[in-house]
Amino acid sequence: MTNRDGLEVVDAELVDDDHLPATIQPRLASGARPVVDRHTILYPGQAVPTEADQPTYTERDLYVSERTQVRLETQSTPKNTSANYLSQRNKFAAWCTTEGRVARPCTTATYVEYVAHLIESGRSPNAINAAMSAIRTWMPEDKKPGTRQARGMLNEYKKEWAKRTAVRKAPPITDELLRAMVATCDLRTPAGRRDRCMLLLGRGALNRRIELADLSIADVTVDDDFVTLHIRASKTDQEAKGEHTDIPADRDDPLLDPVAAVRDWLTSLHYLGVREGAFFRALTCRGTLQNRARATERKEYVTGDAINDWVRGRAFKAGAKNWQQITAHGLRRGGAQAIAEADGDPTKQGRWKPGSAVVKREYLDRAQSRAENPWLKVAAKRRAAAEEQA
Repeated sequence: MTNRDGLEVVDAELVDDDHLPATIQPRLASGARPVVDRHTILYPGQAVPTEADQPTYTERDLYVSERTQVRLETQSTPKNTSANYLSQRNKFAAWCTTEGRVARPCTTATYVEYVAHLIESGRSPNAINAAMSAIRTWMPEDKKPGTRQARGMLNEYKKEWAKRTAVRKAPPITDELLRAMVATCDLRTPAGRRDRCMLLLGRGALNRRIELADLSIADVTVDDDFVTLHIRASKTDQEAKGEHTDIPADRDDPLLDPVAAVRDWLTSLHYLGVREGAFFRALTCRGTLQNRARATERKEYVTGDAINDWVRGRAFKAGAKNWQQITAHGLRRGGAQAIAEADGDPTKQGRWKPGSAVVKREYLDRAQSRAENPWLKVAAKRRAAAEEQA
C-alpha cells in the first residue's frame, strides 16, 4: 500500500519484547524440520540445519561408568560437605513424600514451601541456606526452582534471628590458654605427643579442623627452622591446587616449638609401624593404633569431630572455664587474632581468599580498634601521672 505522498508503507505488527512474532520458517524439503531458534546464526549459503542432520544417540552415549558417577557426585565438594548435602536432600525428599509433593525435579512452589517449613521449625539461617543450596544443586540443570521468593523470606527471617539469637562463635585459644593446654600433654605417651603436635600445627598454620584431619605424612616437611604443611585442598581451594604454609620454630619456648613437636610425633608413628598415610591417628588408651576396620569412608584418617574432641579434652584438662565451648576453630581464631594484634595480616597464613572481608572485619579492624581504644589512653595518662608523683 502507499500513503498520500506516494511512499510505500509496509504493514508491521507491534509486539512486546517478551513475545516475539512467529519465526519465519525457511523453505525445506518435504518432511524436513529445521533445528533453529532465535539465537541461530547462519552464514550466506549455509544450509539450514534440520532434524535429519542430527546424530542418532544410543544408550552408549548417555550412560557413564560407576567410577565416573562417584567422581561426578563428589566433584568440587569436600567429603563433609557432600555428606551434609546428602542428608539435606534426604530430609527434603522425606518431607515431599509426607506432603504429597514431587521431590525431583521440584517446583518453585514446593521449594518455597519447604523453606517456609524450615523457618517455622526454627532452623538457623545458615542451616536453611545450606539446605537450599543442597536441594537446588540436586535438580537437573534446566529444571531448577526459582530462588527469588525463597531468598526474600530467608532475608527477612535473618533479621528476626539476629534480634533473638546472640552470635555464638568458638572462643579464641589465647597464648596463655594454649600454653596451659600443651602443658597437659604427657610427652611420655603417644597421645600426649600427638595432641601437642596437633595443637601447635593447628595454631601455627591457622588450620581448619578438616585440614588437620586430612593431613598425610607426605604433606608434612620439617627442618631446623620451619615445619611446612602442604594443604592439598581446602574451603578456598576447591580445585585442590594445593597450598603450602610454613610455621617457624620457637627458640624461646621448647614446649611450644612446632619443629620439636612434629619430630616427636613422627618418632611415635615410627615406633607404631606407620610410615605413610594419615598423619594424625586414632589411638587406644594404651597408646596403640585404634582398629579402623569399620571406618569405611575415612579409613585411617580421623574426622574433624575427632580433632574437636582432642582440643576440647585438652582445654578441660587445662582447667578452662568455658572448655565446653572450645573447638579446634579456636586455634585458628586465636592465631589469627595474635597475628593481627602484632600488626600482621593472617590472610595468607590461614589460606583465606586475598582481601577476605572476614579477616578484615574479624581480625584486622578489631585489632586496630582495640589498639586505638580511648580507655588505653586514659590508662596511659594515669601511669604517666603516677610515675611523675613517684
